[in-house]
Amino acid sequence: MSRFQSLLAFVVASLAALALAAVGPVADLTISNAEISPDGFPRQAVVVNGQSPGPLITGQIGDRFQLNVIDNLTNHTMLKSTSIHWHGFFQKGTNWADGPAFINQCPIASGHSFLYDFQVPDQAGTFWYHSHLSTQYCDGLRGPFVVYDPNDPHASLYDVDNEGTVITLADWYHVAAKLGPAFPPRSDATLINGLGRSTINTSADLAVISVTQGKRYRFRLVSLACDPNYTFSIDGHNLTVIEADAVNTQPLVVDSIQIFAAQRYSFVLDASQPVDNYWIRANPAFGNVGFAGGINSAILRYDGAPAVDPTTTQTPSTNPLVEANLRPLTPMPVPGSPVAGGVDLALNMAFNFNGTNFFINGASFVPPTVPVLLQILSGAQSAQDLLPSGSVYTLPSNASIEISFPATAAAPGVPHPFHLHGHTFAVVRSAGSTEYNYDNPIFRDVVSTGTPGDNVTIRFQTNNPGPWFLHCHIDFHLDAGFAVVMAEDTPDTKAADPVPQSWADLCPIYDALDPSDT
Repeated sequence: MSRFQSLLAFVVASLAALALAAVGPVADLTISNAEISPDGFPRQAVVVNGQSPGPLITGQIGDRFQLNVIDNLTNHTMLKSTSIHWHGFFQKGTNWADGPAFINQCPIASGHSFLYDFQVPDQAGTFWYHSHLSTQYCDGLRGPFVVYDPNDPHASLYDVDNEGTVITLADWYHVAAKLGPAFPPRSDATLINGLGRSTINTSADLAVISVTQGKRYRFRLVSLACDPNYTFSIDGHNLTVIEADAVNTQPLVVDSIQIFAAQRYSFVLDASQPVDNYWIRANPAFGNVGFAGGINSAILRYDGAPAVDPTTTQTPSTNPLVEANLRPLTPMPVPGSPVAGGVDLALNMAFNFNGTNFFINGASFVPPTVPVLLQILSGAQSAQDLLPSGSVYTLPSNASIEISFPATAAAPGVPHPFHLHGHTFAVVRSAGSTEYNYDNPIFRDVVSTGTPGDNVTIRFQTNNPGPWFLHCHIDFHLDAGFAVVMAEDTPDTKAADPVPQSWADLCPIYDALDPSDT
């Protein structure tokens, strides 16, 4: 190899390493626009530190995260302002840092920065981060976030857990979200770790995940999707699930995982098969389905295998993940008493759709001009005083809450995955099941509400004052009003969630913007 070739190889290897380099718990995140071509088709996107998905953010349980978001956006089509949600973190005492625009803050204006400063005292596992302003995350502002536990109770089950064992799934569109249909019928590509093929380019690079025969890997599967759920599998390998949405689970062996938008799973893979290349598959629930030409795919490559596409074939799944079979690793008491409605406050969320907007209990969510948290800090406390009218529910403190989400054909696009901010919740009735489990259900923060006939039911305890968004995590549905706000313990919010001056400065700066600069 010539000196130039070896230098070139070093530069290429360094760039590849750079793309993987994790940041945190203290980091600058520069948000800008750039042209990317993850599936071989070039388009403008929203990138984080020059890349999409954004860099992996890491830390350890007990860390203080100081994430300085610098807004250098210039493309109004994908919005010049931004606001970032750190998905899955409780933000106890820092409701102002949760991220949803017009719930917990005003957006950050272009040319400005904002420091998200929060503690993670008691959570570890797999999280992610994304824009929480309109549909901006669909255009690229999304990335994985892992908090490691030096005393992980599952540590004996695996040998490797590092940056190279994070697997992200994302839907990718060749048209910016604001320029395409309100409800896209399909994505153009499925990206696995930021790479994929589309039906118009089946020669684009695929992500390669390398393993060494004989080792056990903790893979952290993260759905960064804006819309479809995926059925994930790896040819020739079982997957032992050990975590769901940053909640440790009793190990559960499966051969496929249906993962909904914003959900996360850790699974252990035993690299015990012959040295070869194996297809990693993430089949979307609709759109360009299947694997022709290597779409919806990545490569699991054993060390020593040639650098070629796999030739493995998929066998029918006989042991898919069933959410109702997941159990917490350590007992997690279910709030309330073990009967339907046996809680301090039971709420029912009736879904509807009018052709353009989604409704919950007759109200379609329209972002207020004054963030809900600021309304509360300014003295508004009751639901009738909080805007948007009909979309804010006040919850008493230290109470058991039950929410049921009866699926209905009146709200198309099922299954709708619902996410509650500020909490994990017990899934006492899971999609596809008529059983109620008050004994040992899984706790998580995003749940599929299933298909007509399902009545998915969750429970949580109000131990975290502040307004918390509850919404469909299909971003196109959220943008069409599929959301409500749980305003928890409004009388104590001001004392529990002191806000920094930089937060108070956000709204005057944003409100002064010309509409073309938002």
